[in-house]
Amino acid sequence: MTDITLILGGARSGKSAYAEKLASESNLPVTYVATAQIYDDEFKARVQHHKARRPAHWILVEEPHHLTKELSRLAASNQCVIVDCLTLWLAQWICADCNPPKDSDWQSERERFLKLIATLPGKVILVSNEVGMGIVPLGEINRQFQDEQGRLNQAIAALANNVVFVAAGLPLNLK
Repeated sequence: MTDITLILGGARSGKSAYAEKLASESNLPVTYVATAQIYDDEFKARVQHHKARRPAHWILVEEPHHLTKELSRLAASNQCVIVDCLTLWLAQWICADCNPPKDSDWQSERERFLKLIATLPGKVILVSNEVGMGIVPLGEINRQFQDEQGRLNQAIAALANNVVFVAAGLPLNLK
């Protein structure tokens, strides 16, 4: 049976820490799927902060693009998988500088992902930024990103068993 939790929040809201807390409380073996690619020292420090906070016995898989393939491989009954985060995953698909795969495109990957997650066994915790609470950004790529992130979050929320919004480290159950 699929157990999907979507955790939304802004940058530094506590959403990743909350996802890690839920995973620990599940008492299941945990695999942490990190979608980030490191492009500079500041972002490297952010990633190190996340790594230092996680239990050493959790399995780490780094996958910036082919998340659907990895989830189909990793999800299993009596297993918890955290994906942190869907926001970076999306950005890396639509940003040409992030070297998206040439053999596919964002819309195809998105559709495969949405078809898959409702069928996954075990517990799956998805972390994503809520990017639509501010002004409409300047620039076409920024607006495309905001629109695609909003659509992705809505589609996943419709499929998820639980949806939680985190602000200032405090979880608010939406579903």
